[in-house]
Amino acid sequence: MCGIVGAVAQRNVVPILLEGLKRLEYRGYDSSGLAVIHNAQIHRERQVGKVSGLEAAIQKKPIHGNLGIAHTRWATHGKPTASNAHPHVCRDIVAVVHNGIIENHQALRIELIAAGYEFTSETDTEVIVHHIYRELQSGLTLFQSVKNTVKKLQGTYALGVMCQDDPGTLVVCRKGSPLVIGIGNGEHFIASDVSALLAVTQRFIFLEDSDIAELKKDSLVIFNGDDQIVSRPIKKSAQKADASDKGSYKHFMLKEIYEQPAAIIATLKDRFVGQRFQENAFGMNAAEVFDQVKRVHIVACGTSYHAGLIARYWLEELAGIPCNIEVASEFRYRKPIISADTLVVTLSQSGETADTLAALQEAQKLGAKYSLAICNVPESSLVRESDLVMLTCAGTEIGVASTKAFTTQLVALMLLTLALGRRFSLDEVTAQRITKELLALPNKIKNVLKLDASIEKLAEQFAEKQHALFLGRGTQYPVAMEGALKLKEISYIHAEAYPAGELKHGPLALIDAEIPVIAVAPNNDLLEKLKSNLQEVSARGGQLIIFMDECLKPENGDNIQTIQVPKIGNELAPILYTIPLQLLAYHVAVLKGTDVDQPRNLAKSVTVE
Repeated sequence: MCGIVGAVAQRNVVPILLEGLKRLEYRGYDSSGLAVIHNAQIHRERQVGKVSGLEAAIQKKPIHGNLGIAHTRWATHGKPTASNAHPHVCRDIVAVVHNGIIENHQALRIELIAAGYEFTSETDTEVIVHHIYRELQSGLTLFQSVKNTVKKLQGTYALGVMCQDDPGTLVVCRKGSPLVIGIGNGEHFIASDVSALLAVTQRFIFLEDSDIAELKKDSLVIFNGDDQIVSRPIKKSAQKADASDKGSYKHFMLKEIYEQPAAIIATLKDRFVGQRFQENAFGMNAAEVFDQVKRVHIVACGTSYHAGLIARYWLEELAGIPCNIEVASEFRYRKPIISADTLVVTLSQSGETADTLAALQEAQKLGAKYSLAICNVPESSLVRESDLVMLTCAGTEIGVASTKAFTTQLVALMLLTLALGRRFSLDEVTAQRITKELLALPNKIKNVLKLDASIEKLAEQFAEKQHALFLGRGTQYPVAMEGALKLKEISYIHAEAYPAGELKHGPLALIDAEIPVIAVAPNNDLLEKLKSNLQEVSARGGQLIIFMDECLKPENGDNIQTIQVPKIGNELAPILYTIPLQLLAYHVAVLKGTDVDQPRNLAKSVTVE
């Protein structure tokens, strides 16, 4: 999940590299580092922790150069220490930054140690820089040395490589991990994604798997995996170089929670004519594809997986089409059956989630003819590799714990339900009612956000808690899962979610006065059954917190607290009931004093397996 930035230019590239790292910090913030070539020498600075620490160190001891590479790390091999931070250097001659995992690093390490190379880190990356140096010693160019080295690597990588003996050349390559080239005027840049470089260019080349490129200030040559010179198209990014300012909000996460009404409006914009959804929002040939689809298979990870779980209820209950949903990291390690008439739907905020990308590729190998990506990043790998695309238009999401990306994914999945439902069992009256509720949803969310102060007060009860249990039934069970994930992600409270009907099959043993139980209870067909389940908690002294429909009678008592949520139809209730759980997790984390936007051990874009 690490972030890479690099540049070769006529100007000092250090400010460009630092700004790029700040924009990529969502990929990892265990450590960061930067190296430039100046006066035929490599100058390097590395720091444990966030990019701000690296920036402070460089302000105290400035370095500058026209060629440089930089890195922000999410630790895989080796603890977050200065010695494990990138860039890694061999004998002050070659420097490398790497995103990915080298699976055969141990065998390569043994071989290099036997050849006299000394290792100073625990990382898998260090074998790369030593191997490149070894190739250079045989008289090869930097480009040839990198090309020979990557042939020996097993696993995934995006690499930026420079050598003090060739101070005008930056060599880059990728396999499995994303890497883009930014095109400037007499200068070139590299990064893990376009957001890092939007301050300096909006023109990009997206390298394909096994591409290797040699960049100079005024030239660029790309070779494919067959060692042929290729021309990759230059694309202009639709993203804007916004500064990602928190404004008046204390944290990005809170800002992004409050941005959800606007994000949903943007996701719905221009996708209806009158009250009728236009299927070409998924792609110009979407109607022809949907005509052939007989079942849906959703693959996703984390929060996106929870969105997929909700969509399964919608697609089967409303649209009447069979739907399967599974965790992307498990999909390719079993033997799934994917028929040719299956629509494979991938969900990812970044579009670079390694497991989800691999699941899509596996599904295509298994014979899936149709694929749809629901994603927030238009230039991402997932978007480029899918037949159909629905962009969620959530805008930049900085907080690692996803909020607006999740709710806009749900909106997109409901639009998919409307489109497929026309071909199966969704009647026009129901479709029109859901459409009206979708268009009214942003105002409903604004009303839920007015509960913020009440939820902040409620959060005080969690200040000393170590565990929490979330309950829901039907479509609210995945909502409970998402609420539990949010709480554990940013407050570090252990939280689990269960279908409320499963309480008596084990989880009831956990109930006592010290474990808060959070339930989501919209006014639907399962309400009475849920109430019975909650009575099981109350009878055993459990502390119940219930988010329920405002039309229902509050159930407050000695061990029961109720927060009423604005009335909404059953179909879209999962979206609305997600909001108070996001706010609860946020306020608990603030009380706990954790790093809300960048919680420990996590990164936003999971680009390694």
